[in-house]
Amino acid sequence: MDIKTLNQILEIAFAKRVSDIHFEVDNPPFFRAHGQLLRSKLPPLSPADTEFIAARIMEQNKRDLPEDFKEFDASYALENSGRFRVSMFRQRGNIGIVMRVIPPEIGNFQDLKLPAVLSEIVKAPNGLVLVTGPTGNGKSTTLASMINHINEKYGYNIITIEDPIEFLFQSKKSCIIQREVGIDTEGFNPALKAALRMDPDVIMVGEMRDLETIDACIKASETGHLVFSTLHTQNATSTINRLIGHFPPDAQEIVRQRLADILVATISLRLVEDKSGENVLPVVEIMRSTTTIQACIREGNLDEIENHIEKGNAQYQMQSMDQHLIALCKKGIISMKEAKRVSNSMDLERKLNFT
Repeated sequence: MDIKTLNQILEIAFAKRVSDIHFEVDNPPFFRAHGQLLRSKLPPLSPADTEFIAARIMEQNKRDLPEDFKEFDASYALENSGRFRVSMFRQRGNIGIVMRVIPPEIGNFQDLKLPAVLSEIVKAPNGLVLVTGPTGNGKSTTLASMINHINEKYGYNIITIEDPIEFLFQSKKSCIIQREVGIDTEGFNPALKAALRMDPDVIMVGEMRDLETIDACIKASETGHLVFSTLHTQNATSTINRLIGHFPPDAQEIVRQRLADILVATISLRLVEDKSGENVLPVVEIMRSTTTIQACIREGNLDEIENHIEKGNAQYQMQSMDQHLIALCKKGIISMKEAKRVSNSMDLERKLNFT
């Protein structure tokens, strides 16, 4: 492996619009396209090949590859086009690498087939907006689209704290400061504390990973800032449970009250294939903070939230995952089989027949 070969592989992946490239010893590179992992016809990789790739990635990030490294997240950019989010790790003693393709341009809500109500959600003067879902289901892309919408429409100071930086923003109406954990700051928590001294209007935290970061995000929301972040949760109910569950039992009652006051919305995502199998599109649950939902959070009645989401469809443009799946099935965009694959409901077909 040499740098020319590596960049050629990445350029091909970028041109073919694959979502991920896998480099593992004793296998050729794998490409993920339309959700399927495809084995390339390239030669199998040796330990020296994956070590070379890892070293080049670290070099671009102005770091050496430690001998005792176990896992590391970074970014990588081609000279003329293409950025990648990189996960490096050891497996069976060798280095493995997965590179996620970052689209060159940040799509708007319409391009990404996201609900138009997101343009209303980002107008909130302060509070906490969470984008949730499993890995690889569009959280980062959705979050970038929301930040870019603000950037294009409003004159704010926006600070992002990411590990690593994925989408590169150009300041438009807003001023955008992007800080990368490990390069520009030691961690999310110290960066959040520093951000509050940087005259912010909007703060974007790439991921809420621990109690300190969650608490800092809540505090920033309480002090008049609009905070965006992500969680690996399935829906609004599991998101609220996850946040509260990070705190000690004797603090959870107070956290429920705080969350009820500052939570603006949760946007939960899953990607599905259309009937052609050639395209993927998002299925989105939207929960907005109404007085009824605030009461559910305060009183711990989280099992009632989905029902209130569905009832708030017309007035607040909220929607449950099942409502969106049913709408896509009715329009003939996705199959019932695909809808059932991502739905947590046991009676999705019955719901479809009754709507």
